[in-house]
Amino acid sequence: MEIGFSLGSNLYNRKRLLMQAKNLLLSAPRTAFAGQSPIYETTPVDVKPEYQDMAYLNSIVVVESELPLESWLSYIGKIEDMLGRERNEADRNAPRPIDVDIIYAGEMIIDSGGLEVPHPRWAEREFVVRPLADVRPDMVLPEASKSVAQILATLPPDPGLHVFDERW
Repeated sequence: MEIGFSLGSNLYNRKRLLMQAKNLLLSAPRTAFAGQSPIYETTPVDVKPEYQDMAYLNSIVVVESELPLESWLSYIGKIEDMLGRERNEADRNAPRPIDVDIIYAGEMIIDSGGLEVPHPRWAEREFVVRPLADVRPDMVLPEASKSVAQILATLPPDPGLHVFDERW
């Protein structure tokens, strides 16, 4: 099954953390690389004013995997823990060294046990939609009526979003 992951970081060496997260995703058993977007630098979304200047690096990594999706949820948690993420229940959007989200998993629709696939807000966020359009522009995710490229065309542009690194 093809799985699309969104990677984000706005603390420390952001690019290195994205690279480490990608490598850890690809080290999962029965998992193969299927594509990646450039890395984008983006304006933080839904953050407290004191974090507004802490730009994120975001990208999409696509894999082919035979692992059950539930295994990925715990594996992602381990990756985030290894790379220094600390959960802040009081401030969900606090700065973080790494954030890994499952954006889609084949044609699956899941909402249970802390796992929501497709990601519930993917289509509202240019920092997810633009890199996803780089790798899967014609894809129509489950429960969407438009392709990724068509959804991107409807979003207001983020003036703070720009390519940070084409090849990583």
